[in-house]
Amino acid sequence: MPLFPRPRPPEVKDSRAARLIALTTGGRPQWTPRDYAALASEGFAKNPVVYRCVRMIAEAAAATPLIVFEGGRRAPDHPAQKLLRKPNPEQGGPDLMEAFFGNLQTAGNAYLEAGGDDQTPSELYALRPDRMTLVPGPRGWPLAYDYQAGGRTVRIGRDADGWLPVLHLKLFNPTSDHYGLSPLEAAAFAIDVHNASSAWNKALLDNSARPSGALVYSNREAGDRLSEEQFDRLKAELAGAHSGAGNAGRPLLLEGGLDWRAMSLTPAEMDFTDGKHAAAREIALAFGVPPQLLGVPGDATYANYREANTAFWRHTVAPLVERAARAMTAWLEVKFPGVRIAPDLDAVPAFSAERDALWARLDAASFLTPEERRRLAGLDG
Repeated sequence: MPLFPRPRPPEVKDSRAARLIALTTGGRPQWTPRDYAALASEGFAKNPVVYRCVRMIAEAAAATPLIVFEGGRRAPDHPAQKLLRKPNPEQGGPDLMEAFFGNLQTAGNAYLEAGGDDQTPSELYALRPDRMTLVPGPRGWPLAYDYQAGGRTVRIGRDADGWLPVLHLKLFNPTSDHYGLSPLEAAAFAIDVHNASSAWNKALLDNSARPSGALVYSNREAGDRLSEEQFDRLKAELAGAHSGAGNAGRPLLLEGGLDWRAMSLTPAEMDFTDGKHAAAREIALAFGVPPQLLGVPGDATYANYREANTAFWRHTVAPLVERAARAMTAWLEVKFPGVRIAPDLDAVPAFSAERDALWARLDAASFLTPEERRRLAGLDG
């Protein structure tokens, strides 16, 4: 046994599974495995339910103030707080975060880039997820990001200290190691059903709000069949004088043994309206928005609008903002040591009833000291 024990090698924080990830990636760029343009076009741009869900979540999350803490107390004059308040010359804090959370809902991925010198970031920018490509390192973790715009590609890599100036927030995706799964993909079938129902309804309105009837030709002498000349003439007349929304309701002059038999919709065929509402509820479910807030009939999960709005903030907006704040804390802590970023949920009007109830309980707890009450209420001191 040696007189002096051999020193231990320094510990390295590394995942054992990272070697397997590196084998699957091979150090090559991992492209986003989805057609983002098609999802954004068919979902967000053409579907009012998706559009409203994304806007509600992004605007509500961006409206939640982010507070910077240092040493357990608020630091309103800290450079990190000023950075969140005015992230770049073109945007304010809520504008930047609205784009950030909107990208997260439509693509499942959201990116923030920090600009400035190597010591302290002075600007933040939200980058489009469809232009970002993750470049994994030899161990599978992100080594850099490639951003494409205007036919050019810019690589954003780590600095001399190993810090990556890109924050990548993603939603859980069980089939990808590097990219998130958006609610648009989960609701793709419901979006198609809802869009198809709208298109069917539009076509029905273009056709006088009823399906085409049947022209019945009864002439036993001619064998109950139109001649080629009669068929072509009738077809041209119907196409030129009785088609389109502008000719809706125009009377049809029949001759030569022709008879018009109108066709009506059956109750089963009219169920497309219920199917459209069911599709809207599925879309709202994927995004975590109560259908009552969207005006979708047939849903009575909550007793009133106020309860639905509180549930929306409590179960959808608050966890999303808290997750983003934790990610920003871990990302910026390297450049701003001792800083913690947290959402100010006390400033959200939807939580006023819960906050009043908490304060009432704390005030009634006579066994607590004032300092303990303030700590349980989430206040400083």
